[in-house]
Amino acid sequence: MSDLSVLVLLMVVKAYVLVQTQLGRARSVAKAVAKVRGVKMVHAVTGVYDVIAYLELPNMTSLSELVIRKIQSVKGVERTHAAIVL
Repeated sequence: MSDLSVLVLLMVVKAYVLVQTQLGRARSVAKAVAKVRGVKMVHAVTGVYDVIAYLELPNMTSLSELVIRKIQSVKGVERTHAAIVL
């Protein structure tokens, strides 16, 4: 792996997006979110949040745009909370 490849890998922004959905919509939201480019993994879960998605994006701007424009616009999504990996 070249030095440039290593640098690019280090610059990737990783985050978990926790999603609250309308009642009965967790699985359909998870399926829709899984189709979004940049989303690496999605699970419907139990608890306060209904869906958890793991994302990898090139920068914070891409992350915020994806959450606001793609995930929050999915039918059934009520709220999101992003947790950036340190």
